[in-house]
Amino acid sequence: MADRQSSSRTQQLTPFIVMEVLEKAQTMMADGQDVIHLEVGEPDFATPEPVKEAAIKALREDDTHYTHSLGKLILREEIARYYLRKYGVDISPEQIIVTSGTSPGMLMVFSVLLERGEEVILPDPYYACYPNFIRYVDGQPVVTPVYEEDGFKYRPGDIRQRLTPQTKGILINSPSNPTGVVLSGADLQAVAELGPVIISDEIYNGLNYEDEDHTILEYTDQAFVINGFSKLYAMTGWRLGYVIAPREYVRTIQTMQQNLFICASSFAQEGGMVALRDCDAHVEEMRRIYNQRRLYLLQRLKEMGIATRFDPTGAFYALGNIKEYSMDSYRLAFEILEKARVAVTPGIDFGANCEGYVRFSYANSMENIKEGLDRLERFLRDYR
Repeated sequence: MADRQSSSRTQQLTPFIVMEVLEKAQTMMADGQDVIHLEVGEPDFATPEPVKEAAIKALREDDTHYTHSLGKLILREEIARYYLRKYGVDISPEQIIVTSGTSPGMLMVFSVLLERGEEVILPDPYYACYPNFIRYVDGQPVVTPVYEEDGFKYRPGDIRQRLTPQTKGILINSPSNPTGVVLSGADLQAVAELGPVIISDEIYNGLNYEDEDHTILEYTDQAFVINGFSKLYAMTGWRLGYVIAPREYVRTIQTMQQNLFICASSFAQEGGMVALRDCDAHVEEMRRIYNQRRLYLLQRLKEMGIATRFDPTGAFYALGNIKEYSMDSYRLAFEILEKARVAVTPGIDFGANCEGYVRFSYANSMENIKEGLDRLERFLRDYR
């Protein structure tokens, strides 16, 4: 029997290159090689103890059943209080859909927003999965290059030039993966004033080291916010996120949730509620340590001559400009891995405009960051 071909929808998905780097590094480690991981965007901290205790308590009390498809009301109320307390925006718990991580939330947002061929504007560099999500629901990503000399921020005029009758949304990600850029209130206001619905990926909100935190909801209510617990609370494996949506879209998203995912984990939701309510001190300590690592990493990149013009001030990423060495970041990243035993992410994973860069993650111990950068410095010296 002939092999059945995969659907065209799945064939157009592109690989997530950072995972290919990680998997190659894991193979090397299985062979006994010592590899330093500066590629993975995952907190190296343990989930805060109060969060774990809340989930354990829920399990012991047999809180292991389906919840409301929108999520537990008590968690949605806590999310609403969090946005009111932190940003001064008043949202209803009925606008919140709790999801099994932010990826299902993203899939449902693009599904509810886009008809075949309709467009979403996104920056380049971008989080590698954005175009795949948009194409998967038959939408069209329209990339807008953002440049190192602008601190990798949108130029509103460039967005305006790309607006067409097919434009259904503008995507923003602040703090950004991969650039680490944080958009100011003025930046968000300028994008909000352009007209289309905004899709705001706020998963790194709170990991901000020099600037004030903002949400797009301070500037427009015609926005979808995608957020979750993975990054700020070191809860990646809990698979817990949420969408804040304009009211007119909530029922449709709820129907998708009922069919595709049913609901998020019941006991994970208990942990999320405690994270929002009781873990500010834990977050502040993690943020303090991240910032120490950030400052050290940036100093070393400057000494090596590969720092970008503006320091990244959010998330836990920094780009290195390696154009002097190569304009093939994929090949160079794997050469660094094989020869220096340091895993970094090639910029091409994040769009054509990120070619000539590599991404570093400082979600690793200071000891490992120092060793990894020592190895990289020796590699670049010999490479030159």
